[in-house]
Amino acid sequence: MNRLEGRAVVRSPQQLRLHRAQEDLGWTGVIDELNDARLNVQSMPEPILITANGTILAGFGRWRSAVFDGRHEINCIEYPLGDDEALQFIISHHQPQRGWNAFIRIRLALKLELNLRQRALDNMRAGGKYKGLANLPEAQHIDVRQELANIAGVGAGARNVGNVIRILEVAHPRLIEALLDSSLTINRAIQFCELPRAEQLEQFIRYSEERATNKVIRRSIPRPKEEKISTDVFTVLEALQHQEARQPGSVAVRVGRHKRTVVLIGQDLFVEPHSQKELHLT
Repeated sequence: MNRLEGRAVVRSPQQLRLHRAQEDLGWTGVIDELNDARLNVQSMPEPILITANGTILAGFGRWRSAVFDGRHEINCIEYPLGDDEALQFIISHHQPQRGWNAFIRIRLALKLELNLRQRALDNMRAGGKYKGLANLPEAQHIDVRQELANIAGVGAGARNVGNVIRILEVAHPRLIEALLDSSLTINRAIQFCELPRAEQLEQFIRYSEERATNKVIRRSIPRPKEEKISTDVFTVLEALQHQEARQPGSVAVRVGRHKRTVVLIGQDLFVEPHSQKELHLT
């Protein structure tokens, strides 16, 4: 929006509020913005963008900072937007920002689904088609989902929107949390959703462990450090075999995506007297 379309106003921070879609989702993306606002406290803050009813369009961090500081007034630019227009602006404006991932943008856009479906149905009735129909045909459902994808700014169109709807219906709550914090993608989550909820969680934990392990491997392989312990492969493997024989289940094997095999040894192996002897650490 062009700032010439809005008008400068002064509001109390207590007069401002989140869009109801954000309140339902429990998401503002405010943490990074709040940190930036606190770091730039000495500089002149930009006005907060709002609607006539006080819904915040942009500047969540500056708003939170004003509330925390107990300020009585804050500079704003007010735009004459309704709730649906405001939500579309919020999604579009924050799309490039860190944290506003595809899952979050689609979930917010889904708040517009009922109105879009009703509008599509009204348009068909006005055109003389399906006058007695109460629901949209499947083709129009796909068109509505494509429009939602356009609003959310995501690829794969209606399919991605459909995947998010499916995820919200059947996914384990832990998967939803991971999607919100960007530690899980929509494509990976929809694969987990083919499983029962209990198994979803089990597979997600394994997936997270593998990601963490691979991250350690990627960090360690390019910059090998001088080893202070024996790196003889046969000695290490023999020590692991003996450790598993003494304590079944203490050695776990995970299949990674790397082309070379890397053995990560836990600290527990080094504190065992038998292992210390086998690895020549004593």
